[in-house]
Amino acid sequence: MPSIGWQGLVGGAIVSAELVGALSALITRGYTGFYNELVKPPFAPPGAVFPVVWAILYALMGIGAYLVYSSDRDDTLRHTALSVYAAQLAVNFAWSIIFFRFRLLPAAAVTAVLLAMLTAFMVWAFSRADRRAAALNIPYLLWAVFAACLAAAAAVLN
Repeated sequence: MPSIGWQGLVGGAIVSAELVGALSALITRGYTGFYNELVKPPFAPPGAVFPVVWAILYALMGIGAYLVYSSDRDDTLRHTALSVYAAQLAVNFAWSIIFFRFRLLPAAAVTAVLLAMLTAFMVWAFSRADRRAAALNIPYLLWAVFAACLAAAAAVLN
């Protein structure tokens, strides 16, 4: 598959991933103070860490998706990887709304576990299409597992 170039990378892949996070944040706006009210486990980071980490992770996701899209691998491998990418991005989007806007902590914990599982599947699917794309998303996988632990702890403690 021909490369879509630098403009495609910035305009399509990274920006679209970042927009998912921005839209989710916009929908949950004004509800993030809820995090400060929670009883949190000792391993919980300060709330200011999350926007920075997520901005980096969304950029890595977008770059990974671009690498898979522009890979010369089999169409089925690329299609599967990008489908899993889209599915995890949808669950990622929903998680913040479930947690912050609706404050459904048990449902958010289950959603976070699902997100971690989908992210692991995405990394595996990316590895079949482009190993660099998979490697770029290892930090996201680690963060998703951490976030699932944090969400589960918040559900138990609150």
